[in-house]
Amino acid sequence: MKLKYKRVLLKLSGEALAGNKGMGIDFDKVLDICSEIKDVATKTNVEIAIVVGGGNFWRGRSNQHMDRCTSDHIGMLGTTMNALAINDAFKQLGYESRVQTGIEMRQIAEFYIKNRADRHMQKGRIVIFGCGTGNPFFSTDTAAALRAAEINAEIVLKATNVDGIYTADPKKDKNATKIDEITYIDVLNKKLNVMDSTATTLCMDNNIPILVYNMNVKGNLLKVVTGEEIGTIVK
Repeated sequence: MKLKYKRVLLKLSGEALAGNKGMGIDFDKVLDICSEIKDVATKTNVEIAIVVGGGNFWRGRSNQHMDRCTSDHIGMLGTTMNALAINDAFKQLGYESRVQTGIEMRQIAEFYIKNRADRHMQKGRIVIFGCGTGNPFFSTDTAAALRAAEINAEIVLKATNVDGIYTADPKKDKNATKIDEITYIDVLNKKLNVMDSTATTLCMDNNIPILVYNMNVKGNLLKVVTGEEIGTIVK
C-alpha cells in the first residue's frame, strides 16, 4: 500500500472521547476511535503519535476566578486521564502503545523525551502525549504543533466532527461552503477556528501542513495517510 505520509501527529479533542455523554469518558467510543487507528497502523505501518485534549473534564479558560496556572495544570491532568484511557484501549485491542507526559508522573507514564518517543515509533508503537506542552498558557493544539515539529511528523491531522474548514459555521449558515485548501496566513488573518494562532504559526514556521477531517466517517484516516483528497489542508 502506497503511503503519502510515513509519520503523522493526530490531534484528538477530549470531547471526542466523551461520545454522546458530553463529559467524562465513554470507553466504547474510545475503543471505536482506537480500533480505526490500530487498523490503519497495522495495514500501513504508518508511524502515529497522538496528542489528546482534556475538554471533556476541564476547560481552563472558562474558569475566570481561578489562577490561570492552577487552572491549566488541572487541565493537564485531564489530558493525562484521557491519554491513559486511550492507552488502555490499545492494550485491549492488542496493539502496543506508550503514554508520555510533559510533567513527570513516574508511577503512571513515561516522562516525555524526544528520542525515546522517536524510538517507540520506530518500533511500531503508538505514542500518546499527555499534559500538553507541560506549561500553562499553551493549548493542546500548540502541544500538537510542538510535538509534531520535535518528532519530525510530516503532517498534523486535526480530527473533528466536520469534514473540513468552511467559510462559516455550516450548522448556522446554509450558504457556508467548504474550503479544500487554504494558507496558514489566511487562517490567521480570517481568524478561522482551525487551531489557535500559536499552533498555526508554529506549523507555518516549521512547514508542517495541517489537515482537518471528519473522524466520525469510517475509513477517513486510511484515506488521509494514503493521499486521498479529503477534508481541508492548511499549508
